Amino acid sequence: MKHTIARSDRRQPPAAVVTAVDGVAQRHGRLDILVNNAGAFLVGPVEKLTLDEFEQTVAVNVRAPFVASQAAVRHMPAGGRIVTIGSNMAERAVFPGFSLYAMSKTALTGLTKALGRELGPRAITVNLVHPGPTDTDANPAGGPDAAVISGLTALGHYAEPADVAATVAFLASPEARYITGATVDVDGGFTI
Repeated sequence: MKHTIARSDRRQPPAAVVTAVDGVAQRHGRLDILVNNAGAFLVGPVEKLTLDEFEQTVAVNVRAPFVASQAAVRHMPAGGRIVTIGSNMAERAVFPGFSLYAMSKTALTGLTKALGRELGPRAITVNLVHPGPTDTDANPAGGPDAAVISGLTALGHYAEPADVAATVAFLASPEARYITGATVDVDGGFTI
């Protein structure tokens, strides 16, 4: 299986995302799978968040997945897959100061469901993965708040990145052909 990873960041205009997607499709003749994995994590009291921080968060967490999905479906055959990475913070606000981040990730639920309905007749599935606490450089399992955060999960520990990747791989596979518009929590029971 041939695959290509195209990267973009928030400093690039939306046209750069379209160019990256078009380039991958041109190289391979089509685009079978798109994984939207973007994250701007700005937190703080709502009265102290700036409009610039709002714009930055929405640009990364909402606009980029929309633009990439819009560009990708132009090149997707039947059986195509779109998987977007959200956050379990869209479903459970445990800590104060997460309003901007949670709002931006909640928007992905609406996008996923609407695209799932719209693209279903073309046999393109669209799904959303909501990771919970995952051991990454940005959120290490040994970090200062890790014990509290781990205690909020039913399983009592952070996920490994491979746990999230396995869910994405399944949703991108032919075995997931009848799953669309769904949100899958990979959070160790954080949201139950």
